[in-house]
Amino acid sequence: MSTTPLTEAQAREDICRVGRSLFERGFVHATAGNISVRLDDGFLITPTDACLGFLQPEQLAKVGLDGVQISGERASKTLTLHRRIYEAAGETDTGTRCVIHTHSTHLVALSLNASGPELLPPITPYFVMKVGHVPLLTYRRPGSPVAADDVAALIRAYAARGTPIRAVMLPRLGPNVWHDSPAAAMATLEELEETARLMLLAPGTPPLHDNDIAELRATFGARW
Repeated sequence: MSTTPLTEAQAREDICRVGRSLFERGFVHATAGNISVRLDDGFLITPTDACLGFLQPEQLAKVGLDGVQISGERASKTLTLHRRIYEAAGETDTGTRCVIHTHSTHLVALSLNASGPELLPPITPYFVMKVGHVPLLTYRRPGSPVAADDVAALIRAYAARGTPIRAVMLPRLGPNVWHDSPAAAMATLEELEETARLMLLAPGTPPLHDNDIAELRATFGARW
């Protein structure tokens, strides 16, 4: 993981660049989705009801470590969820610096009829290596503080069993993914959405065998 945090200016530019890329490739639409970055003195997060494809660096909301907004346009209503992810993930991974939430089409489609504790089985090696387990939450309304509690509890539960996670799925809404930079979080999201697309194209695909997953753990340090 990266050990050098982005400066605030770099983080503002990266959020806008990643937001534009996600919008142009159809990972987000209209005003759906949000991106945040954790700074040493607070957080940057996209404004509420902003289109990720047309963000300007000065638009972004800056919020203190106490959750009080300092500058920029009004922070996304998912701020509480993002802060809880940083808090819970940071207990075992202090490099967690970016959270991305989208309404990616294939992931949302897969969640509409999904059941069980996780959204996807381990059907490809790169899903195992680059994403890992993706818990499927109970449906909550957008911005629900209960969803933030649910996600924080899951992050801690998976960490306690030795399989830390980088993503969760909010059914009917979309994924939240996190990593050490906007670019790395976007790459995780891309792999997750591609896996969902493959699952919809080839329903019933069996998972990789346990010995295949063990080999990925041993060779690449996969967190599964």
